[in-house]
Amino acid sequence: MTFSIVARDPKSGTLGIALSTAVPCCGALCPYVKTGVGAIASQSWTNPRLGVDGLRLLELGLSPEVALTTLLNEDAGAAKRQAGAIDALGRVFAYSGAECEGWFGHRTGDSYTVQRNMLVGGETIDAMAAAFEATTGTLPERLVAALEAGQAAGGDKRGRVSAALIVRPPPSALWEGADIRVDEHPDPVAELRRIFDIVQANAQQMREELERVAREPHP
Repeated sequence: MTFSIVARDPKSGTLGIALSTAVPCCGALCPYVKTGVGAIASQSWTNPRLGVDGLRLLELGLSPEVALTTLLNEDAGAAKRQAGAIDALGRVFAYSGAECEGWFGHRTGDSYTVQRNMLVGGETIDAMAAAFEATTGTLPERLVAALEAGQAAGGDKRGRVSAALIVRPPPSALWEGADIRVDEHPDPVAELRRIFDIVQANAQQMREELERVAREPHP
């Protein structure tokens, strides 16, 4: 149903999620990110409480594993849930319930976790992890590259409908923020890339203008 990557940039502290699925509005239902706190993706038979309450528990200092496990223990549908999380300290945790549908599973790495369910095979998350690790640049750039790799490797076996990129940076890295959502599109990941490139170009122009103004002599 969904493939996603949850990650943190260890240098800037930026947190973000990129995902795609075969149902609309994944950007409204699955990713939960809060500056300086953490990022949680709730998918499969998504439970918003894992994201909303999970971030609250992370903010109290609980680790992603303790936070999600606590909530899943209270969830009668936990066996159908899938989630991935990272906190502001870089601690990672992922969960895939035994009753998730189709081919499902997760993979964790240094400052990221990749989750997938109802896919054509494990190649999807392997490709996402490899792309994320190999790509340089800002966290949003690496997340988009990972999403593209997942789609190229097969993606959701039911088709393509929506994609989203949600990134929350600290004040020191404001240019790394993003909130892009694509819905009811025949190729949502490609459309997300198109929009992302436009946003990046506009941000670069704004950076250059601010730098120019800063260099001008002031009375």
